[in-house]
Amino acid sequence: MFFPEYRARRLRRGENLRRMVRETHLRVDDLIYPMFSAFGTDIRKEIASMPGIFQQSVEHIVAEAREVHALGIPAVILFGIPEAKDAVGQDAYSDTGIIQETIRAIKQAVPELTVITDVCLCEYTDHGHCGVIKDGDVDNDATLQLLAAEALSHARAGADMVAPSDMMDGRVAAIREILDANGFSHIPIMSYAVKYASAYYGPFRDAADSTPQFGDRRSYQMDPANRREALREATLDVQECADFLMVKPALAYLDILRDLHERFDLPLVAYNVSGEYSMVKAAARLGWVDHDRVMMETLVGMKRAGADLIITYHAKEAALLLKAR
Repeated sequence: MFFPEYRARRLRRGENLRRMVRETHLRVDDLIYPMFSAFGTDIRKEIASMPGIFQQSVEHIVAEAREVHALGIPAVILFGIPEAKDAVGQDAYSDTGIIQETIRAIKQAVPELTVITDVCLCEYTDHGHCGVIKDGDVDNDATLQLLAAEALSHARAGADMVAPSDMMDGRVAAIREILDANGFSHIPIMSYAVKYASAYYGPFRDAADSTPQFGDRRSYQMDPANRREALREATLDVQECADFLMVKPALAYLDILRDLHERFDLPLVAYNVSGEYSMVKAAARLGWVDHDRVMMETLVGMKRAGADLIITYHAKEAALLLKAR
């Protein structure tokens, strides 16, 4: 094809033509909304570094879950802020823990909404790491037992899906085994298969009160420079019977999303993380960018890279724009 016989601009003349040839489509069905459930009553505390996102007690979580469902968003993913933390994160796997109580409340009020639970210990430990500490580092195999117990407690409370985010070796297999052994073979596992040790998580740690009290998480989360390692991590989770694969963060790792999309046939999830969200909010507040256009362009970019689903704090805003079209 050569100019002037071929003119690419012919297909850009007018909105109808652009819609007809559009290659990538973002739908409300693609969105998952994260929520932070806090112990107590009448709590609705905005997270300073994440405008529009709140730590909320259960009754407010339920009210927002109704709003999410009314917008047509199919799922939420829950994170917990417990009453008390300890060295082994006991609230994470307690039948009366904050997430377990939140699951029951949402499923009673909005049974049609899919409830996904984050399975990790960092929100529940007093040291802020994702597992049991031994000799100054996370003990992988001791942590597996607690993660499995946490996932089982979520399933018993009524969760529709569990999502291990800890990055321990073997955790998908450990969770699949305990779920299957206790009558929950129907519960899918959404694995944080490729999770990088990223600076983009900063605002989330404010939201979940989960900043490590010593060191960092680079001994278990991935080096941002590594690409081939992502394929090894994802392959292991596929072999351990994960039902979904996730890449976190998304924006700086679109090449990894594309790699997994081309290599595996499981549903692929992108996590549009807190730092990505907060940068858009901050730039928009300063008048530097058009908030809605940048938000939608970012989400479409994740879809174009290969994501089937997107976990995003923008979910409600994006759903409103999509419904208005």
